Amino acid sequence: MFQRRVFRRVFIFFLFFLLIIPVIPDEGNNPHLAGFSDPARIWGNGVERVIEEAYRLFFQTRIIGGRVMNLRMPFAQNHERDFLTEVEWSFVESGKGYPDYLWDRINELLDSEDFAEYVRALTDGREKVIIFDLPSQSWTISRSLFDIARMRTGSYQGLPHRPWVLTGGGGLEESDVYNYIYAIGLIGIDCSAFVWHVQSYIAAAGGVNLGRVFSGALGVRGGQSPAMFAGTNFFNSNNSNIIAVRDEIRNLRPADIILFRAEDGGMSHSAVIQSINFTTGVIRYVQCTDEAPLAERGVHESFIHFDPRNTRVSLSHPSLVWSQRRYPPFPGELASPFSDDGERYRAFPERGGGRVVRLRPVAEVIDRMARR
Repeated sequence: MFQRRVFRRVFIFFLFFLLIIPVIPDEGNNPHLAGFSDPARIWGNGVERVIEEAYRLFFQTRIIGGRVMNLRMPFAQNHERDFLTEVEWSFVESGKGYPDYLWDRINELLDSEDFAEYVRALTDGREKVIIFDLPSQSWTISRSLFDIARMRTGSYQGLPHRPWVLTGGGGLEESDVYNYIYAIGLIGIDCSAFVWHVQSYIAAAGGVNLGRVFSGALGVRGGQSPAMFAGTNFFNSNNSNIIAVRDEIRNLRPADIILFRAEDGGMSHSAVIQSINFTTGVIRYVQCTDEAPLAERGVHESFIHFDPRNTRVSLSHPSLVWSQRRYPPFPGELASPFSDDGERYRAFPERGGGRVVRLRPVAEVIDRMARR
């Protein structure tokens, strides 16, 4: 009798154990993990939550090499690195693809034998240089002591289309996975496509097809993706559905688009404001760029700190603190001319500097959300 009771208790314990412990999917069968909590718990049910949902579409959690990794969509822009090559090559969907499609391609890539070999190379305990070749979507290894020494001393030997990465072989990092997705898969999204997808997601939450609204202005034909035509300069156009916003902090709203000026007077970069906290003095904006710390390259969040007692200042005011630092995409490459996003926003004042715009159809959806 005693043995039966013990057996019954042990059985119940293990049954309970199996029920309460979440099952971690096998790397090869089901790589998707629930990496985030419900955004409504932090952002409520307004547009901030909707923007957060859109932002999280560009992240995925996988187990790789025995580690749980939170992967972000890389930054990928056509013609950014091809000026020294004679062979034509481009990123998947020209860096304008929808996140679900791009993640499908990424998962196929990460399930490949070539990626498995790449993981083995980065975990073999031996120092080496990984040399990527973007046009051929291939990688090679150099264990030359001369190459390693030059990389150690900061004498970078890579080219724009052939980045070099020094590794000690001690393990795989998320930045290593990013490098592979970007250089071997040629998969990622550029800044304006990211902004377009976020804006489209907000509009769709209110039943508005943003691509249809802007199809004429973008020159979209039947069957084409509007994202292919929504470049950063489009957000700077004189279209009646694009509202210029005076960039004083008091005028800003979630979903407003921050535009960063280029030397030629056009716009070179764009980002989306996700929230403005007038109590703590923090603006959170989301963007996609590879001029960032290694752990943040691709889609990431950024912050602007301001004095909540003075909201009449412009985003270009020097009292604002932009926390987003700017670094070269691969260590050793030419550094960004701007130390942070604030310096970049204030750049080229003779051309007008940075500015903020708002898409009218999106603003109307947000207004309806606020009235619910």
